[in-house]
Formats: sequence, structure tokens, C-alpha cells
Amino acid sequence: MKHTSLSALVFIFFTSLAFAQAPDEKHLKNVRQLTFGGNNAEAYFSRDSKYISFQSDNPAWGLSCDQIFYMDVEKGLKDPKVRPDFISTSFGRTTCSFFMPNGKEILYGSTHEGGGHACPPVPDMGKKYLWAIYDSFDIYVADLKGKVKRRLTNTPGYDAEATVSPDGKKIVFTSTRNGDLDLYIMDIDGKNVKQITHELGYDGGAFFSPDSKKLVFRASRFSSEEEKTEYKENLKKNLVAPTNMEIFTCNVDGSDLKQITKLGKANWAPYFTPKGDKIIFASNHHSQRGYDFQLYMINIDGTNLQKITTESNFNAFPMFSYDGKKLIFSSNRNNGGTRDTNLFIADWVD
Repeated sequence: MKHTSLSALVFIFFTSLAFAQAPDEKHLKNVRQLTFGGNNAEAYFSRDSKYISFQSDNPAWGLSCDQIFYMDVEKGLKDPKVRPDFISTSFGRTTCSFFMPNGKEILYGSTHEGGGHACPPVPDMGKKYLWAIYDSFDIYVADLKGKVKRRLTNTPGYDAEATVSPDGKKIVFTSTRNGDLDLYIMDIDGKNVKQITHELGYDGGAFFSPDSKKLVFRASRFSSEEEKTEYKENLKKNLVAPTNMEIFTCNVDGSDLKQITKLGKANWAPYFTPKGDKIIFASNHHSQRGYDFQLYMINIDGTNLQKITTESNFNAFPMFSYDGKKLIFSSNRNNGGTRDTNLFIADWVD
């Protein structure tokens, strides 16, 4: 993958982190760039909305695969030369960080204890796009200096994609401990683990509603025995094809399961809007080719689909600040023709 140097990007954007507003992006105002180089994703706010945690593989920071960082949003906006603080151990591969309720600790998934110090290899995808579901992933909590305070999961198989309820009482995560990719919920201290989805398919990327009573997540479901067989064979190799997924909701105990989208292709990275009555998510259902992901918004009953972004061919991982005023997301916009994916923050216009 070819990358523009970080210093060149800093020179280009230092004088103005805000840029011309896309006229069709009516829900976004004052879009500003937070990172400059590499692939930066899954940025999530602290409870006071002043900080974000995120993952990056920026080669300018000496990284060969995703590691976890946290950043003071205002400092990052004022000076793009500010390097964010390292949270993960720098060993193995990491994913899916999220602030704990106290604001002094960050949750994330890592392979550093089960898979050795090196980054686990990227799978040979062949003719199909696949994600690796590394069975060495477990969920950890670290302080803001990067010291691991505790390990929350320690079972065979993949444990990752963990997020925390707004009321600070529960954690939802995805696991293969039963042989399938299902959602589980546990107490904030890792106790009382309960499985909440049971149908064959990839259930992942779950987030709580603002009142902590519901979950929204992506899921793959199958229309033929051939599709089921292919899914099972991939899973045996710790792989999954994320090309056909829809958005679902359920109560935190798994009841009242509902399919929200029926759009086809890949619909993923969902998040409840601040009022909890809508869901924002990424989708390529509109695209004639696979790689064109835009953000969409839909009512929780599956009506009133709206397109939120139009710029570049990749926009995903949206999260609202806890006060509902900001949206942070990942995008390929403004990357100078490279393949870099950076973090952007915007004022949310309801």
C-alpha cells in the first residue's frame, strides 16, 4: 500500500483543518480532519466528549498493524503534528477500543498474549474479500498510560468488538466461543457472561442505545445451504466474508430481534442517533461496484432511509459524542489520491 508521508500531509493541511463543505452533506457542519496518514478507524468518544480512542496502522508512527491510541480532540485539531498517546502494548494486533465509564481506562481487543509479539499475518483472500477472525483476540482494559489493568476474557476463540453501555453497567462483545460469531453481554467487570444471539451467521459490531436498553448490530444471514456451508468453512479457517450484512436491533437480553435494513450488499458499523430513534450506518448497497461506502441514516422501524455522506468512496465507523453535538467517522476524503483513511469530526445538524 502506497502512503503519502505524514510530513507532506501536515504541510498541506496545517493551515486549515476545515475544508469546503459538501452541499449534499446537510447533516454535517464544520467537517475537520483529525489524523493524517495510514488507516485510522473506530474512533469513540470519552464520556465528556473531550477525548477519543481509535486504532491506527500509520507507518509514520512505526506501526505494521493496528494499535490503539487516544487523543485530546481540541489539541489534535489545533496542531496535527501532535502524536496521540499509545494505549496498546505495541505487540500483536489490536481492535475495537472504547472508553470505560470512569474516563481513565480504555477497553480494547488484542492478540498480544495469545498470538505472540508479531502482528498476525493477513489472510490470503483469494478471489473473495475476507476478514480475519484471529482466535488469539481477547479483551483487555488499560489505563491512559497503556498499562494493562485487567483481562476481561480468557476463552478459546475470538473475543473482540466490545463496547460499553451508556449507563456504565454492561459490555457487549462478539465471540466464537460457541463455534459461531455471536453477541454476548457481560457486567462491566467481565462477570455474568450471557449469550444473546443464537442464529447462524456473523453477529458483530454491536452498540447500545442511549438508554442502554437496546442493541444495534450487523449480521449476516443465509438464503441457501451453500451459503451456510461456505460461512462454516471460512469460520474453521478463522475467516469471514463481510460482503452481505444487514442491520439488526434487539433488547439487551436478545429478545425482540428485528431486521432493520433489507438493502443487500454490506450494511455495517451502525450507531444509534442521540435521541435513539434512528440509526446511522455505512453501506455500499447503492454502488455498482463493491467499494463505495457512504453513511446512511434510517428510522428504527426501517423507514425513511437518508444518505448522509457523498464525499470520497469510503465513509464508515460513525459515533456521536455523548452530548449529541458531534459526529466522528472515518473517511477517504481529502487524502491526496492515496489510500489513506483518516478520522474526521463534524458538528451534527439534526
